[in-house]
Amino acid sequence: MANSYQQAQGRLLEREPIAVIDIGSNSVRQVIYEGFTRAPSVLFNEKILCGLGRGLALRGRMDEQAVKSALSAIVRFRAIAKQSGVTDTHILATAAVREAENGPAFIAKVEEISGGKVVLLSGKEEAMFAGWGIRSGFYKPDGIVGDLGGGSLELINVRPEAAPQKNKGVTMPLGGLRLSEQAGGDLDKAREIARKHFSKISDRADLKGQVFYAVGGTWRSLAKLHMAHTEYPLFVLHDYTVKAETIIEFCELLIEEDPQNMAGMENVSKNRRALLPIGAIVLMEALKFTGAETVSISSLGVREGYLYALLDAKEQKKDPLLEACRELAVLRARSPRHAEELANWTKDAFAAIGIVETENEARYRVASCYLADIAWRAHSDYQAKQSLGIIANAGFIGISHAGRAFLAISNYCRYSGLNTKFAMPDIAMLADRRTILHARILAAINRLLYLYSASNAGIIPQLELKRAKDGTLRFILPENLSDLAGERPNKRLAQLAREIGEPIELEIGKKKR
Repeated sequence: MANSYQQAQGRLLEREPIAVIDIGSNSVRQVIYEGFTRAPSVLFNEKILCGLGRGLALRGRMDEQAVKSALSAIVRFRAIAKQSGVTDTHILATAAVREAENGPAFIAKVEEISGGKVVLLSGKEEAMFAGWGIRSGFYKPDGIVGDLGGGSLELINVRPEAAPQKNKGVTMPLGGLRLSEQAGGDLDKAREIARKHFSKISDRADLKGQVFYAVGGTWRSLAKLHMAHTEYPLFVLHDYTVKAETIIEFCELLIEEDPQNMAGMENVSKNRRALLPIGAIVLMEALKFTGAETVSISSLGVREGYLYALLDAKEQKKDPLLEACRELAVLRARSPRHAEELANWTKDAFAAIGIVETENEARYRVASCYLADIAWRAHSDYQAKQSLGIIANAGFIGISHAGRAFLAISNYCRYSGLNTKFAMPDIAMLADRRTILHARILAAINRLLYLYSASNAGIIPQLELKRAKDGTLRFILPENLSDLAGERPNKRLAQLAREIGEPIELEIGKKKR
């Protein structure tokens, strides 16, 4: 059992680690997750670029040296999993192993080494689990998923009305390694081959959509390069969203020029660089075929989709962002119960102020409240920066970059204050005026409530922000808590009033029922 292992308090002790080994055409990777949950945290992540699919299109067999490298990696992965207390390992194999003449022998050897069963995915199963991965990582996704591996490309739609188990994706032999070898390094020929394969599915209306969710290491590398090229203010790949026409222009640049000298290339693995032009060709053709208006990069794919599909329906329906933020509150906040109270109180407060939230705005407000106290151990001069750093770069899913900006701004200002002498962090560039306004109001509320609660549970529910019958906004402090009134809380109340643009009256009233 995992609990027999010595764990830090930075871990959720009731969790038992699980692992997925993903044997792809280009890489072999093991990811160990903290537990089998809706939003699992990664304990360990390692990949080896073995290139099992290299030469497969020409010889029909996986290269012996690549096989040796992959099996060596499996030996190491099993040892790492054992010492990490992993209770269950899922081993997935895809295109190269599926198509190679020596695939069955390779599977037998992997099972001998690992002591587990290899799940050999068909092309359609790859597409299905890639779709599940997007459903796992995005909040109510609606569009087309493209998963580019070393040996194949899978496409599947993730429209809300499409049942994943019945949804029929497609697989095409357009993986980066395979297409490069088929074209003999000739990019014009590679484009011709890609177009030919897309023309074969021209009747698939179900593979048309406004959003294209891009999965795969080569496309993630391409996104890293685009971030550097545009000096994007947040280096987080998941849900990095760009207009399709912008990405197509960038892909043309990668094909026409030598990408090796482009700014940001140091952020791309050397083993991925040679495949960038091929990846750019396939992405362009996929975008033209699907008619997508935007591209969203996903950090999640078949591995996460496979685990997500194993969850029961109740667990699948949980909000991955709120689950992750709630767990962070358990690990870092002074009182997770206080964080829950803050989320509930701000809902009523926003309504009293007159703020009508969208579904996502409400989710982001709740998430921000869960994170409002995670930097309390830092020195007061650095709490704002620490909170900003954690939130801006956390491995959250189910949130847009603008939503992440809301979380970062609201908690940065909760610590730094709302005076103009404090410059807004760079991430604020990703937020519109409404988002920044709501983030500042939430920060002002948190700063006010902190002076009454000191982050202790049980206090906030006794306070109330209420619109009186005469239209005035009143902050009601019950008589039993009247000793908490003072100069500083009054200044914070005035600060909140400035943020919302109307006066707020302080009222000492009866205890709230």
